[in-house]
Amino acid sequence: MSITASTTKTLTNGVKIPVLGFGTYETPKEKAESIVHAAFKQGYRHVDTAQLYENERECATAVAKFLKESPKVSRDQVFYTTKVAGDNHGYEKAKKSIIESLEMAKELEYVDLFLIHNPCAETEKRLGTYKALQEFYKAGKIKAIGVSSYSIKHLEELYSWEGLEVKPMVNQFELNPWLTRKDLVKYCKERDLVIEAFSPITRSKRFSDPVVQKLLKESYPGRTPAQLLIRWSLQMGFVPLPKSVHEDRAESNLHALDFEISAEDMKTLTHDGEHFLAQPGFDPIETED
Repeated sequence: MSITASTTKTLTNGVKIPVLGFGTYETPKEKAESIVHAAFKQGYRHVDTAQLYENERECATAVAKFLKESPKVSRDQVFYTTKVAGDNHGYEKAKKSIIESLEMAKELEYVDLFLIHNPCAETEKRLGTYKALQEFYKAGKIKAIGVSSYSIKHLEELYSWEGLEVKPMVNQFELNPWLTRKDLVKYCKERDLVIEAFSPITRSKRFSDPVVQKLLKESYPGRTPAQLLIRWSLQMGFVPLPKSVHEDRAESNLHALDFEISAEDMKTLTHDGEHFLAQPGFDPIETED
């Protein structure tokens, strides 16, 4: 399985999404432009930001700067994702926030993927937000739309909505070897939803896990815990979004692309019976409000 940071999956509308993204949650505004620019120079082609992160402008500027410096890389070879914040749910508020996000990324001309950040609002507001996304998608300002942290119940609500004209193409939610969400993953795959995994390296909280350490020592010497966990996500068919504010770690994470975990070791690493959240106490998928 030879893959690179520019290897892509194809969404249901034909848009290609790079299989490895660069996350920017909690990346400070003053650091975001430099680390994203460095990441793209290292080989990343996919950045994930959000209105909530307050670093959209910096992320977009970094990608635009990289493109300007890299004549051999075209706009359609890079991928910029952002998300409607929970506070902006509802048709009118969502529309206003989308216009603001598009302005933040004006040098890129369009947003590749726009997600609803989470389903934490009442049904009417959730659907109003999706209605706004559909309109900008149909106008060509957004190339793909989807959701984040949507449970099966939330997705069913969307699929059964009479106003649905553009089916979601992506569901982004927390996944790791101790949080496999088998039912939701199966549901998404059956509907051709590309699954993005946030916090794929557990915010470093499971690096010292005995299974991880044993595999690294016995089967993958020289590899890092982060590389092993990112590789697990890739082989599960997810699009992982690891983040780092350190250039050396960002570059190291790219090397998850150049090895394979054996089928036996994938089984050993996968803990279907556990439910480990990197940020305990917030899981919209389980609460299903």
